Amino acid sequence: MSAAVAITIAIALAFDFINGFHDAANSIATVVSTRVLSPRAAVAWAAFFNFIAFLLFHGAVAASIAKGVDASAITLNVILATLLGAIAWNLVTWYLGLPSSSSHALMGAFAGAGVTHSRSLSVLSPTVYGKTVLFIVVSPLLGALLGVLIMRLVRVLARDWTPSRVESTFRRLQLVSAGLYSIGHGGNDAQKTMGIIMALLLIGHPHPPKVEPHIYVVLACHIAMGLGTLSGGWRIVRTMGMKITKLRPVGGFSAETAGAATLFLATIAGIPVSTTHTITGSIVGVGSATGKLSAVRWGVAGRIVWAWVLTIPAAALMSSLTYLLVSQVSGQR
Repeated sequence: MSAAVAITIAIALAFDFINGFHDAANSIATVVSTRVLSPRAAVAWAAFFNFIAFLLFHGAVAASIAKGVDASAITLNVILATLLGAIAWNLVTWYLGLPSSSSHALMGAFAGAGVTHSRSLSVLSPTVYGKTVLFIVVSPLLGALLGVLIMRLVRVLARDWTPSRVESTFRRLQLVSAGLYSIGHGGNDAQKTMGIIMALLLIGHPHPPKVEPHIYVVLACHIAMGLGTLSGGWRIVRTMGMKITKLRPVGGFSAETAGAATLFLATIAGIPVSTTHTITGSIVGVGSATGKLSAVRWGVAGRIVWAWVLTIPAAALMSSLTYLLVSQVSGQR
């Protein structure tokens, strides 16, 4: 392995760390906002389940990511620009406190660098990018629908319970739902970086063989994401857990369970979805399940949607400019 490849893999793991840091809010916002766990305990809980997700899911999402750009358009500079462009957009949205999608930042950056290198849109896989764009809409809607259904089902099942029993029961159950959501987050998001590393290691293969990520790549990506989650992302936690709608433990349980179910289905199907979009949709669904749409702060939700819309093109632009700069400095394309 050349030094350049090793450095690029290190940058990929740095992206994974920032992904965990940036998207820590996805895993812990609800359990923190309901005060079931303290912020520090919550990130430790989420980081553990982020890590063990590799035991449950295989590399279907990683394989999809690796095939997002045609092998003929993938070079070391393309991968490097992809990672740097995605990292740049993640840091911008983290600073602004916007829960944008690290997944879509990576996919947008991969597209931007690949198209700039090849000067053709034909290198993009319509299947991979078609599913990605489709699930910008599908994943939050599915999360919201499941959030509404689970919240209403819980209300029916617990209709005769005292408020104190509801509170104490769902404070305990929310530990389970938060763990499940973190498994879904780790299972889908860590695989995206694995896919980029797979694409890097397959450079030079005109017809890349069908391979699974090596166990060392799998472990490295999950460790990096877990450590990033441990570092927290408090700006986004406040937006996700406290500004969209007010949650109690029963609502936190419903939102996390809905989000986990959506992520499990997508990961098994090999579809790279946004964990940010998924949990936001679930929270909105739970908030609206009260029958009062005013329970959802739609102004905050609107800002989040704008971040979703802008993420893929903004990350693509950043990676495109980065690719041109890297190529100029290195003298290679």
